[in-house]
Amino acid sequence: MDLLAFLNVNELSLGMAKLPMYPLFDTAHYIVSLMALKEQPGAVAVSRRSPLACWFSSMLFCFGGAILSNLMLAEPPVAALSNGGNVLLASLIWYLVFYSPQDLVHRSASLLPIRIVLSGMKEVTRTRKVLAGVVQAQTHYKDAILVMIAVGWAKGAGGGLMSNFEQLIRGVWKPETNELLKMSYPTKVTLMGAVIFSLQQCQYLPLQKHHLMFIYTVFLVVNKTTMMLSASSSWLFSPVEGAVYSVLFAEPSAEPSPASASQAKGPGRTSSSDTCAAPQGEGKAASECQNGAVASDSEGEAAAMSGTRDRNQSQSSGRSKKTD
Repeated sequence: MDLLAFLNVNELSLGMAKLPMYPLFDTAHYIVSLMALKEQPGAVAVSRRSPLACWFSSMLFCFGGAILSNLMLAEPPVAALSNGGNVLLASLIWYLVFYSPQDLVHRSASLLPIRIVLSGMKEVTRTRKVLAGVVQAQTHYKDAILVMIAVGWAKGAGGGLMSNFEQLIRGVWKPETNELLKMSYPTKVTLMGAVIFSLQQCQYLPLQKHHLMFIYTVFLVVNKTTMMLSASSSWLFSPVEGAVYSVLFAEPSAEPSPASASQAKGPGRTSSSDTCAAPQGEGKAASECQNGAVASDSEGEAAAMSGTRDRNQSQSSGRSKKTD
């Protein structure tokens, strides 16, 4: 890209693309993931009651993306655990995070400066995983962009997408926390990365792979750091997301009901049937009200008839006086 060449970032992007993830960046990924697991309600109790269940849940947090992407492509899910060095490193960090004396490791990593650095390093690994998932899908299904997006999304955010299964291992079943029902920031940003990397692999974007990796990684690190410093859960595209949802998917405003429309006309004369209206289940009160209305109508008719008789009597008495 001419702009990136003009800014002299071509060598920087190439160096970042060739940067090895093991062991430093993978260590940061494992620490941040296991800290997120430990901060979930009930995770510490499970670690004391059943260390094996806690370890298995931790491995899903660390390698969930690779396991899920392998399942989607009909490959052995245990292949994600075939690298003994990564599994041993993740297991060591799991023990230190959950069982270190005085909770020293978790407390130290929870300090804001250290956590920002670790989170930034984890976002670098996210770029590699999304791209690896897209390339893995392309080797099986050439130019199948939807499959590439799905597998890249699964490999980059597999821990979140498999959260219900991970919770089930810990004895927790909360289907309402499904990541698809309410997507978190990592899931959203990973989906966006899977889309742009799939478009680039299908040659719909005029960008080289290492340039796109550099741009996406910088975006992730800067956005994550900003969110942590501002203690905010909103990200850069939250206004765009809200606008698109309100235009395309929001429920249309309901038309006013006849009852509300009659109320909107203002106060007027109320009929006896309205004044005697009663909800269902109050038949006795309604019948009493209706009986009262009938009685009042009968009294009114009787009064009118008596008034007519009085007028007739007065007229007849007047005629008799004239005759006399």
